[in-house]
Amino acid sequence: MIRAAVVGVGFMGWIHALAYRRSNTAEMAGFASRSATKRSGDWRGIQGNFGPPGEQFDVSDMNVCEHLDGLLADDSIDLIDICLPPHLHVDAVTASLAAGKRVLCEKPLALTSAEAERLTSLASPGQLMVGHILPLMPEFSLLARMKADGRFGRVISGRFQRTIGPPDWIPDFYDLSRVGGPLLDLQVHDAHFIRLLFGMPQSVHTASHKLDGVPKRYETVLAYEDAVVSVGGGVIDSPARPFTHGYEVSFEQATVRFEFAAYSDGTTDSIPPVIMHNDGSLERPELGGGDPIDAFVTEIELAASVVAGAPLPPVLDPELASDAIKICEMQMQN
Repeated sequence: MIRAAVVGVGFMGWIHALAYRRSNTAEMAGFASRSATKRSGDWRGIQGNFGPPGEQFDVSDMNVCEHLDGLLADDSIDLIDICLPPHLHVDAVTASLAAGKRVLCEKPLALTSAEAERLTSLASPGQLMVGHILPLMPEFSLLARMKADGRFGRVISGRFQRTIGPPDWIPDFYDLSRVGGPLLDLQVHDAHFIRLLFGMPQSVHTASHKLDGVPKRYETVLAYEDAVVSVGGGVIDSPARPFTHGYEVSFEQATVRFEFAAYSDGTTDSIPPVIMHNDGSLERPELGGGDPIDAFVTEIELAASVVAGAPLPPVLDPELASDAIKICEMQMQN
């Protein structure tokens, strides 16, 4: 078992902890938190926009530290899993790499592409990995597999959306120096996936409504020589629909559609992935599961495989993560 330590016990740290519970190849051997309450194992105040709320957590067999340094000094820790707020990523990644640790950092790797590229340059091959979860979710990994095996020809267009209600659980959400706003915190998921499917755009054009100069709602067209791609979303003012995402992606021989929305009363709407073949036939693939924690288990086990000597998969590649930030920066400049 690969021994990992989580840095930062907020919503994402809790989600990663749940994933380690289910993993067959990695275990959570420690964590660092400035909160004495959380260090005692009381994680009941944690909540987010998916997954179960935090609970009382058994920490008796873990290396529990107030600061990252305590984990870096533990030679039994193979992987540092950074789940801190975005503005703390650079320092934590830098220190972990300098200590010779393997690192899995939650997205975004940094708040600027320049910082992300610097971190990538500091790491030896396979030492730094970035947790962009979207390609590991079954509805999106379906598209990645289609692109990889070419079963429907070349991918020729894509329209993506990702919208949330007011992010009240992140008070500095619109602060570009701490979280980065809807583009860097939210839409960077789609930027990363677009980069994976289509490569880097030549240019982008964005129309947006802004809050204190930061894009809040936006629609973007990304220019490619041989594809038509757009992405939209951001934040709506009503908490009645805290989350929605989806896509319509066309290959030369088929178009795939998916959409999911969650509402504040606990109900959901969903258009499960449907493949519309050019001959008019329909296919509704059975993807199974549906628990969002499963994708994080896959992410953690991929990271564990890299620690064990496997090649770095593209989904964890820090260079692609840096490119995703570049796309968001291109959108902000419009």
